[in-house]
Amino acid sequence: MFAEPWQAQAFALAVKLSEAGYFTWKEWAAALAAELKAAADRGEPDDGSRYYEHWLAALERLVTAKGLSDAAALAERKEAWADAYRHTPHGKPVELRRR
Repeated sequence: MFAEPWQAQAFALAVKLSEAGYFTWKEWAAALAAELKAAADRGEPDDGSRYYEHWLAALERLVTAKGLSDAAALAERKEAWADAYRHTPHGKPVELRRR
């Protein structure tokens, strides 16, 4: 079902945030539908290869809309992860250092 671990984590995060009451599943479905429509409007192929990228984009958009985080904090966290994996030796787990 998931090609990579991050996809399962993004899926689980959306489920847990909805279960915790941060947004309804109907809100989630609308956010994902909007993201998929935007991708189609940009001419991206509808072959499923980028589905979880759209899932993640919808999740980020909803999280910021609900005030759970902001775009700058998300961007900073992404860069921290990217830096961590660039500096992790092959075969070792990627670890994000505490701030």
